[in-house]
This record gives sequence, structure tokens and C-alpha cells, in this order.
Amino acid sequence: MLQDLLEGAGRSIVFGLVGIGLMAVGFVLIDLLTPGKLRDLIWVDRNPNAALLLAANQLGIAAIVFTAIFTSYDSFGQGLASTALFGLVGIVIMGLAFLVLDWMTPGKLGEVICTDDYHGGALVSAASHFGAALIVCACIA
Repeated sequence: MLQDLLEGAGRSIVFGLVGIGLMAVGFVLIDLLTPGKLRDLIWVDRNPNAALLLAANQLGIAAIVFTAIFTSYDSFGQGLASTALFGLVGIVIMGLAFLVLDWMTPGKLGEVICTDDYHGGALVSAASHFGAALIVCACIA
């Protein structure tokens, strides 16, 4: 029984590290898609648009990781690999959703995200990111 608990705890740590790593990759994606430094936009400038987009991205990645773990294979290795793979696929799809929305709307979406005043386009972009993540979740399940 103790061995099962320790094994489960170890797996939780590994899956947690993979999830955090994927969320870090998601942060880098948003940083690349928006002008300026994302950390400064959110934590120094307190930009609500950038914060909303990043929050939706992080929640989307967390949903993908959760779904991948929840529906995971019996094999720890396969479950870990599928979690990492689906997480990366989700990040790519969220990036594509941003680019498609940018293409479909006037101006540059990255600049809209960086404006100091709240902009409705940020909400639409955040919904697009989270929606793309939910699509990946459905594919996993």
C-alpha cells in the first residue's frame, strides 16, 4: 500500500512538471505573438488585455493536460507521452487560432492585446484560445 502511494505521488510530480513545462511553453507562445515583453506588459504595466489572453491560454493548457491525464493509458510512459504530445498540439492549435483571428480582424491583434485600455478584441482572442483548447480536449476524450 505504501509503495502504491509513493508510486502515485511520484507520477503526480512527473505529470505536474510536464504540465508546468507546457504552461511555460504557452507563455512563450503568447510572448512571441504579442509585441513587447509579456512579463512587463502584465506585471509592470498591468495590461488587462495581455493578462486575459495569457490566463485563457494557461487555463486551456491546463484543461488539455487534465484531460490527457484523466484519460491516460494504463502505462505511465504512454500516458506521459500522450500528455506531452497533446499539450504541444494544443499549444500549436492555440497559436494558429490567434493567427487566424488576426487575419480575420482589422489591424494587428498583437497590438490590440498590448493597448493599455481594455479592448473587446482581447476577450474574443482569449475565447478563441480557450475554445481551441477545448477542441483538443474533446479529441483526447
